[in-house]
Amino acid sequence: MTPVIVVLILAGLFCVFAWIASLITRDTSWVDRIWSIVPVIYVWIFALFADLADARLDVMAILVTLWGARLTFNFARKGGYNGVEDYRWPILRARMKPWQFQLFNLFFIVLYQNAILLLITLPAQTAYTNRARPFDILDLVLTLIFLAFLAGETVADQQQWNFHGWKRAEVAAGREPSPRFLQSGLFRFSRHPNFFFEQAQWWVLFFFGTSAAGSVLQWTVLGPLLLTGLFIGSTIFTESITLKKYPEYASYQKRTSPIVPWVPGHETAESAVA
Repeated sequence: MTPVIVVLILAGLFCVFAWIASLITRDTSWVDRIWSIVPVIYVWIFALFADLADARLDVMAILVTLWGARLTFNFARKGGYNGVEDYRWPILRARMKPWQFQLFNLFFIVLYQNAILLLITLPAQTAYTNRARPFDILDLVLTLIFLAFLAGETVADQQQWNFHGWKRAEVAAGREPSPRFLQSGLFRFSRHPNFFFEQAQWWVLFFFGTSAAGSVLQWTVLGPLLLTGLFIGSTIFTESITLKKYPEYASYQKRTSPIVPWVPGHETAESAVA
């Protein structure tokens, strides 16, 4: 079998697992739990089919493994593997009839998101079919850019982790946290810097494929495009929830870029905590 066939079979099995697990446990976060794992498996399959003899594929596999290890660690420390469902799904479930939510679960959460997890890794297929083109200076630059984005996401997630730890301590001490949401560090330049760096890493992986093919005109651009669309929709939904909890969030929205880090506007809201 070709590596892409193996990957397609595994993707189908992951879909079946996530759907059945969601029905048995009544918990629709199973795709979240495999999100940082299955792309690593997919890319390594292409590298292994090349007998670990292609430098570009090997580097792609190592970089995606670093991405997966970091994301898995961050998800685990937030309780993601302890049966904690994504807080957005109960809210959405309450807005839908049971049969409507089950259709949403099957077609969007399970099938669509697993399709994205497959598509974002397929630049590895492009690299596999263009193994004759050697690893060059462009690939080295892409490697360094990927690592920079990985570092940025690590910093953003740590800042968020530290803030929520401080916030819990304030509540435990009987004090009202101020501010009530993170506005400092990287979050001063973007409301969701972790979202930006997450997407950026997969755009870099796409460009690894274009480097192998010698052309940016690759259909695999569909993967990062769909991922970006998913994050845009997720951001809109997440912020609608946040705005209801914290009316002052509207001021933060006005002065801070939604995803792409940018120079903030005039500070009008309460000072941020470092």
